[in-house]
Amino acid sequence: MATFQLQRTAPLPLDEAWRRLTAWPRHGEVVPLTRITVTTPPPTRAGTRIVARTGLGPLSFDDPMEVTVWQPPAGDSPGLCRLEKRGRVVRGWAEIEVRPGPGGRARVVWREEIRVRFLPARAEALLARAGRKVFGRAVNRLLRWA
Repeated sequence: MATFQLQRTAPLPLDEAWRRLTAWPRHGEVVPLTRITVTTPPPTRAGTRIVARTGLGPLSFDDPMEVTVWQPPAGDSPGLCRLEKRGRVVRGWAEIEVRPGPGGRARVVWREEIRVRFLPARAEALLARAGRKVFGRAVNRLLRWA
């Protein structure tokens, strides 16, 4: 299993950073070779199901996820979203936390644990580095999006 964490500070109120990071279809616009489908009706809540389809043509796979924790920020109270990855290829979880940061900005913490079927254990460090890089760029782009 590969684990990674990244942190960002954005000049945004908590609720706006939360909105940008949990706009699920936008993730497909910022994660390479990925398309996102929300398979349950809005609004997002515990039980919402999302499928990330990643790859090209026959070399694609689905990464189905379910929101298991949905606690949007309220006032100065932090928000937390936990997604459980329940696919045949990708398992694990991701957490998105948005909390007050310095100077009234939003502090984002993204944590993820990924297990990829057929991936040898010796490749986990590489997967963690790649995940930190890909999702770091995605978080940056999501936070800049208006």
